[in-house]
Amino acid sequence: MDILKKRKDFLEAARGKREVRQSFVLQAYRRGDDAPLRVGFTCSKKVGNAVARNRAKRRLREIARRVLPAEGQPGTDYVLIGRQAETAARPFDLLLADLRSALKDIFQ
Repeated sequence: MDILKKRKDFLEAARGKREVRQSFVLQAYRRGDDAPLRVGFTCSKKVGNAVARNRAKRRLREIARRVLPAEGQPGTDYVLIGRQAETAARPFDLLLADLRSALKDIFQ
């Protein structure tokens, strides 16, 4: 699993499909190759100060590390966008369930 870092990759993912959950927004874009999946994380200033944004991104990174290798599709870019007050406060098991359900729904 590779990490998205370039703005161009985030913009491409924004053109793909989107699934909104209570705790985050998942964007997915199929690149059309068989390369490993890539994932990016972002939180706007609406989420809070730097401490709150970093905490939200740490939680998003952890759910992605646990779920995407098994349930993600190769050749796809995923972007997880944190939501204000929800990403950091939601119980961790519900975050995992949200990601699993978003992955099932995104390409159907």
